[in-house]
Amino acid sequence: MLVKLFLSGDVMTGRGVDQILPQPCDPIIHEPAVASAREYVALAEAANGPIPRPVDFAYVWGDALAEIEARSPDARIVNLETSVTTSEEAAPKGINYRMNPANVRCLQAARVDCCALANNHVLDWGAAGLMETLESLHRAGIAVAGAGRTADEAERPAVVETPAGGRVLVFAYGSPTSGVPAEWRASPGAPGVNYLPDFSAETARAVCEHMSRRRQPGDLCIASIHWGGNWGYEVPEEQRRFAHRLIDEGGVDIVHGHSSHHVKGIEVHRERLVLYGCGDFINDYEGIGGYEEFQPHLALAYFVSFDNDPPRLTEVHMVSFRRRRMRLERAAPAEAEWLGTVLNREGMPFGTSVASLGGSVLELRWR
Repeated sequence: MLVKLFLSGDVMTGRGVDQILPQPCDPIIHEPAVASAREYVALAEAANGPIPRPVDFAYVWGDALAEIEARSPDARIVNLETSVTTSEEAAPKGINYRMNPANVRCLQAARVDCCALANNHVLDWGAAGLMETLESLHRAGIAVAGAGRTADEAERPAVVETPAGGRVLVFAYGSPTSGVPAEWRASPGAPGVNYLPDFSAETARAVCEHMSRRRQPGDLCIASIHWGGNWGYEVPEEQRRFAHRLIDEGGVDIVHGHSSHHVKGIEVHRERLVLYGCGDFINDYEGIGGYEEFQPHLALAYFVSFDNDPPRLTEVHMVSFRRRRMRLERAAPAEAEWLGTVLNREGMPFGTSVASLGGSVLELRWR
């Protein structure tokens, strides 16, 4: 059975993005140099021109929305890197993202099926903020993975039923290497995230055993992992070994890695896909300088086709976008070419490359 997926990296619809949506939170934030989320809107406008306010719920997806609809994926999976809450319990961490629950329709506009939540921002507004996030997404009909009211709930996979009658299981994990604090770990009696303490063989074994108890024959299994720093292309050997163990011992079909603000190398191991860093997809970082070498305004939507009989990756198309006025626009051919050059360079150690299919579309090649 062929399963088609849409995957993206970080979707951050809080802070400045929340401010342009129809029902924003109070703009007060607690950053060392910024007191209002509206300042991020002002930065974006200074860089690229005025943003109409309020925008409609589909606005932030821009040209990506038509691309997703045209490709008709069976499951749409993102890493939601914000709390969905009006909580005022700001964690003392310097940067706190939140989106008003009334704006959750921006996720519904793209018909997102599953949000991975095991990241370093889902508890930015405390346990109350996490609980409201879970409730808001549940009411919106969006499955969640990687966070919960208890450890058992946080470990539980999201289950997405496909039109052909199959299932996609999404297990999500948050690593301290991406800034997830150990104290955010869910416990039997307290809410939190599905915490991944390290990349050891023992941890991989425990993860694989847990997955095997939940998995049924024919399920497509995704491990969505928030790992590594925000900047830099290096893939630590311990991450690579961990990804391989999940595939070799746990039968994971796709490792969906995120945290880096830019795209990273891609590997195909035993006909399974490893995305080491999907890069940001939606955020409010427009107009912030300092990392131009990574071209962080560029984004990729990953469209993956996977055949479960026998389990094997069949196709990966990546569509290039750029963020402008807090909206995704189709990337220019030169921008898509730049992304292709990066993926070719970073994929070389993994035996992968990309080819242009014209315009903003890239295709993954592997041997």
